[in-house]
Order: sequence, then structure tokens, then C-alpha cells
Amino acid sequence: MNFWLCVGDFMLGETNLPEWFEKGQFDFIPVDSYPVVKFQYAKFQYIHVRQLILSKEAKQKAEGKILLAAMPNLFVAILAIALFIAGFEKKKIGTRRLVIVFVMIALSVAGRFIPFFKPVTALTVIIAIYLCGEAGFMVGAFSALFSNFYFGQGPWTPFQMLAWGFIGLIAGFLAHPLKKSKVFLLIFGVLSGVAFSAVMDVWTVLWYNDGFDMTLYLSAIVTAIPHTVLYSISNFLFLFFLSKPFGDKLQRIKIKYGV
Repeated sequence: MNFWLCVGDFMLGETNLPEWFEKGQFDFIPVDSYPVVKFQYAKFQYIHVRQLILSKEAKQKAEGKILLAAMPNLFVAILAIALFIAGFEKKKIGTRRLVIVFVMIALSVAGRFIPFFKPVTALTVIIAIYLCGEAGFMVGAFSALFSNFYFGQGPWTPFQMLAWGFIGLIAGFLAHPLKKSKVFLLIFGVLSGVAFSAVMDVWTVLWYNDGFDMTLYLSAIVTAIPHTVLYSISNFLFLFFLSKPFGDKLQRIKIKYGV
């Protein structure tokens, strides 16, 4: 009776089979039942092996997707390093600049743990103004990359890296007027918050729709207005309070160490 219940359950798709069936222990089965037993056991073995193969293929596909998702992060990281090395060659400077950059990256990463208000954009802009645009790109890009090892890596990471990186690069190009006018600096900070949100809304649409759609993009922008306002206010406040003290210290370091 146990055997026929087992066969019935198996044919109905029941996976909780008796241990004696899974191990192929059929000594107590009548001889005239062997053909049915062997057939069902062979079917069980086939399905078991097939599941193992499919699970292995799924694991390989998952690993491939993880690797594919990591490629944009790697590309942006290499771009940041390449820009910074180009700055080395152009300005004939040493590793002191790299030390300053990684100190600012560390401060930006730590700043992302502050609830609601994040200083990443402000620190990226400040280092770009007082050091160079290449340094700003590196601080912005690597702040996103390193902090996301805690907050979570994913397809959104390269969008964050590019957004913060190019904000730093543009700030470097506008260094002179940004240092000269505090009002212009604060306006730039507010616009940087809007730009960052707009770039991240591109990722939102691609994630939701598997392709870019302008209607969805405009909807995402409208939906993200509270976050955009928060980004802009955060940039305004951090630039208002940090630009002068950080700028003065960076200026002194540049003069003292010839950076």
C-alpha cells in the first residue's frame, strides 16, 4: 500500500517521497510490481538530475548577470582614474593630491549615513573648485561606488557615479566664478540637486519599463519632486556652511605642499 501511495503521489507531482523510494530500496516490493517500480524510479532520477542541471544553469546565469551589472561600475571607475591620471600628467603633481582626494571620498562616504541630508554633492563641488575637475569627478564617482558596498550595489550605481562625477567635473570647469560668487555657488548647488535627480529618474524609467519612455520619464520627475527638493536643500545648506572652511583649508594645503 505504501508503494502504490508513493507512485500515486509521485505521478501527481508530490515531492515528499519516502526515503526508501529515493534510495531505491525495493526489497520488500512484490516481484510482479518491479516493472512499475523501476519505471517510476527512473522517472524520479531523471527529474532529480534535470533539476540539478537547471539549478546549475540558473546559478550561472545569475552570476553572469551580476558580472554584467558590475561592468558599468568598473567602466566609470576606470574613467575616473583615467581623468585623474590625465590631471597628474598635465599639472606635474605628485601623490599628495591623491591623498586629499581619498580623504574627501572618505568624508563623502561617511556623510551618506546622515539621515535625509547628504553632503556628497557639496564635497564633490568643493574639491573640484579648489583642486580640479578631475578630482571632483573622482570624488563623486568613487563616493557612490564605495558607499554602495554598504547601501547596496546594483544597476543604479553607475548612474549615481556618473551624476556625481560630472557634477564635480563641471564644477571644476566653473571653478573661478564659483569661488568668486557665493550666490552663484549656492545656485549651482541647487541646480546640481535637480540634475542628480533627473539622471536617477532615467534609471527609474529603465528599471520600470525595460526601455526609455519620455512620458514615464516626465511622470518620474514629477513623482520625485520631494526627493529633488531635499537634494537641492541639502546641497544649499552644506555648501553654505562648508564651502568657506573647507575651501580655506584646501587653499592652505595647496600653498603649503604645492599641490
